[in-house]
Amino acid sequence: MSELSTYPLRLPHSIRASVAHMAKEDGISINQFVSIAVAEKLAMMQAQTYLAERSARADLNAFDQLMMRPGGEPARAGDEMPTPRKAAARRK
Repeated sequence: MSELSTYPLRLPHSIRASVAHMAKEDGISINQFVSIAVAEKLAMMQAQTYLAERSARADLNAFDQLMMRPGGEPARAGDEMPTPRKAAARRK
């Protein structure tokens, strides 16, 4: 971490007690527990944004063509290609 800053945080007593209990179980301070929780939440939100942006750029027709190309190994049981009707419905 480069710089640290302080932020007064008000928590309901029940949440504070749960945080204290979990932090103690993990052998870390409450501050470290809260910092990790915030970092995990930020990472999850950033991943959702990234995946939404990637999904918006997807070319499902090109994907379908790639998946239908000859060669390769046959699909394992349960991994078969959907019927064309299902693939078309997925693109809508």
